[in-house]
Amino acid sequence: MDGQVSALNSHVLVLNKLWMAVRVIDARRAFSLVVRDLAEVIRVDNNTYTGHDFDSWTEIAQLRDEYDDFATHYYEWVRTVRMEIAVPKVIRLLGYDRVPKQDVKLNRRNIFARDHNRCQYCGYQFPTSELSLDHILPRSQGGGSSWTNLVCCCVACNTKKGGRTPQQAHMKLITKPIKPKNHPVISVRLGHEKYQSWKQFLDHAYWSVELK
Repeated sequence: MDGQVSALNSHVLVLNKLWMAVRVIDARRAFSLVVRDLAEVIRVDNNTYTGHDFDSWTEIAQLRDEYDDFATHYYEWVRTVRMEIAVPKVIRLLGYDRVPKQDVKLNRRNIFARDHNRCQYCGYQFPTSELSLDHILPRSQGGGSSWTNLVCCCVACNTKKGGRTPQQAHMKLITKPIKPKNHPVISVRLGHEKYQSWKQFLDHAYWSVELK
């Protein structure tokens, strides 16, 4: 059951009608769009793209041993009463040709992704549960929440720094914090082998992708 829930929560890249990346959604939403014929599944195999409606996608999934891409692209699977269905990696909207103007949201997830879960004072990487956010210029000294004033920080360094600036605490930032031009979570996910099929659709210099 946990595996089923995990598969339905997995990420699917959404393209518009003109094959441009517009956002990332979860598998539940992706299946809903495909079932209602609002989108098609895009199968990527050796840089060849094939579009499938829901029926043809389920048919191919039953013959997965005959297709190399099902063995090499690390599909996740959802089990129904009658069959198993592969979670798409990419879908294309059939009636949407716009690219929404996106801005990278300032939130905890994006800051952790920007800093690669690395404490910006000691330089070590930590699990998300062991990281906090640090205001470089503390709030008590007038510092606000912004891309250039928030960094990842481990508990030990946060405790050491306290309500002081790095200079006051004799600590040094390892990287100057900036606002990302593109969605940092996408960059992180592209490092995972199971998301390699996204690469050809993402031009980081041209558009940003918003997670929904």
